[in-house]
Amino acid sequence: MGIESALGEGYFTSKVDALIQWGRRNAIWPMPMGLACCAIEMMAFAGPKYDAARFGSERLSFSPRQSDVMIVAGWCNYKMAHAIRRIWDQMPDPKWCISVGACASTGGMHRCYGVVQGIDNFLPVDVYISGCPPRPESIIHALMDIQNKIKDEHSIQLDQ
Repeated sequence: MGIESALGEGYFTSKVDALIQWGRRNAIWPMPMGLACCAIEMMAFAGPKYDAARFGSERLSFSPRQSDVMIVAGWCNYKMAHAIRRIWDQMPDPKWCISVGACASTGGMHRCYGVVQGIDNFLPVDVYISGCPPRPESIIHALMDIQNKIKDEHSIQLDQ
């Protein structure tokens, strides 16, 4: 009994789109933007206790051209917002953004003229994580949300 008879005809069929989505979903390389105290929890997420490798996110990429998702953790002032936007523009498409903590999402307790009241004022945010600081499990859940978002997207855009 050969392998062909065990597998039937020996064909495996799928869509190219499904294969590309599977590859993108299981190899998300984060670009960490640790701006304040929430970055400590982001570092803990990358450690061995939480095992980000099971999501293909063990490689924190400090090069924007090799990143898929930007994780912005902590409060952001207006001077830093320009640098973050420039890094975001250097990332290749498709790309996603995660806002970690109350300060990155809404400005948190920093209600002053120099702090941006939410990074969604200059970046398109896909997932918001609440908390001050949020637990590393929340960042893992956000990565799972990004994976679900990738699964529902089409990799090939048809012009109409």
